[in-house]
Amino acid sequence: MTASRSRRIVQSDWLMFLVVLILLVVGLVMVYSASYGFALFEGGAYEGRPAHFTRRQGVFALLGLGAMFVTWHIDYHVYRRFAVHILVLTVLMLLVVAPIGRWVIRSRSVQPVEVAKVGAIVYIAVWLSARGEHIRDISLGLIPFALLLGFIAGLIIAQPDFSTAVLLVATGTAMFFVAGADMKQLLIGFLFGGVALTAVMLVASYRSERVQIWLHGPLSDPLGRGFQPIQSLVALNEGGWLGVGLGMSQQKFVLYAPHTDGIFAIIGEELGLVGSVIIIVLYAVWTWRGLRIARYVQEVYGMLLAVGLVCWVTFQAALHIAVVAGLAPFTGTVLPFVSYGGSSLVSCLASVGILLNISQGSAGREGVA
Repeated sequence: MTASRSRRIVQSDWLMFLVVLILLVVGLVMVYSASYGFALFEGGAYEGRPAHFTRRQGVFALLGLGAMFVTWHIDYHVYRRFAVHILVLTVLMLLVVAPIGRWVIRSRSVQPVEVAKVGAIVYIAVWLSARGEHIRDISLGLIPFALLLGFIAGLIIAQPDFSTAVLLVATGTAMFFVAGADMKQLLIGFLFGGVALTAVMLVASYRSERVQIWLHGPLSDPLGRGFQPIQSLVALNEGGWLGVGLGMSQQKFVLYAPHTDGIFAIIGEELGLVGSVIIIVLYAVWTWRGLRIARYVQEVYGMLLAVGLVCWVTFQAALHIAVVAGLAPFTGTVLPFVSYGGSSLVSCLASVGILLNISQGSAGREGVA
């Protein structure tokens, strides 16, 4: 390693790196705590294998850390040169999943949509930075951007993965705003985007039912659509201030996916309000460091790329926590860095590597901190 490269690595955002490692360790512990109960069910697929999911998560974590160190050492400007290729690969990955490929790929714990999100964010950052002042023009900025974002979101909805599509739209909108869009464009975008997402939501009966349950309260259908939201709230309530103790959760035997979509409920039950707040603070620190990188980067493309990657993780974490707390309609969303899931963990860690690479350039302007 050359002296200049060593100096750049030293200038990387090590606090962000440390926070990610802490969340990884917490995730491994909580995945074990939330999933070992599956081994107690006689005749179940995981009978007698309490560490099955933890071992797999450990493998995913190692792969993700490897991906992070690779992207950490790749100059993020390289992605700009291959933006069109990245978009084509992103579209192909989304098309491969449906219809027959979806069963084959998901059966092997690989979900291309997670990788596709990173590719979409990279291309959106390149596209917005190339528009410059034209971003403020309706015909040259808002309309083509809406078509681009709508096309990618539509492919994700076809998986079907409505929550991921919503997260991508929210992330793309944040990038569009940071790129220089004015309030008139945002209002128009929110109006038409909201109508489009509402229409898509109402097409599938299970989505509209989840919204109805959220509006009327889960007790309106306690044994149906309201069952999972009720059990999540019970877990949080049982946790109190300090929790029932690590490994002592009872709701993990009731929740459908306690190690993935419901892991924050298990955190709240076992570690209490104090433990839950600490997790939220860790995400807040991670977001702060990420936006700090975006603030000090020296060109628009790097700034937009950093904003996109940070918003994606932050919005997903916020949605997961909001769903568990009953503040949003129930949907299957994992908690970044913590929940069980190979593709999600690897793609999140790879994005951290990109942010750390961007931070090397930012440090030269802001000073090492």
